Amino acid sequence: MFIKPDMYRSRSLYGRVTSVGDGDGLQLYHMPGGRFAGWGWLRKVPTKKVDLKGNTISIRIAGIDAPEAAHFGKPAQPYAFEAQRWLTDYVRNRNVRVRILRSDQYERVIATVFIWRWGILRYDVGLEMLKRGLATTYEAKTGVEFGGRETLYKAAEAKAKTAKVGIWSLKNFESPREYKDRYSLRKK
Repeated sequence: MFIKPDMYRSRSLYGRVTSVGDGDGLQLYHMPGGRFAGWGWLRKVPTKKVDLKGNTISIRIAGIDAPEAAHFGKPAQPYAFEAQRWLTDYVRNRNVRVRILRSDQYERVIATVFIWRWGILRYDVGLEMLKRGLATTYEAKTGVEFGGRETLYKAAEAKAKTAKVGIWSLKNFESPREYKDRYSLRKK
């Protein structure tokens, strides 16, 4: 599905998370109209990879950066597996609403992701990861998207850091940004 630029910051999408690729990325099957359009009781979300191929939207959770998983010959960061496992358990095969902020250079949609629990409580998935010490607030010189939640995110990160939970329990913690910078310097 192509997201038009006029949808940025003005629209949200409702859908089912079909897979989690890493600690801050997921695949969303868009369900226009939600339950009112019959999704979940009249219309079914495909479950086979062959049926989902080309029909999901790649989502990058806004404002956070989870530890990097092993790829391209680079080792995984500590807590990369735990972050991905937690995110998978929390959102996979569940319905979410994503608030579209923009797209990135990899054609992923940068979005704030919300999930409902018990039908009435809405949770910000990125914020929950920060509270558990499974991600840092996203660090970049330009183009960081927080969807108006930067203060909230930074406060959650500071609280997790003080409590030494998750990644903050490590003695020599290297942030995902520092890790990426270190490996990009090795390439040069």
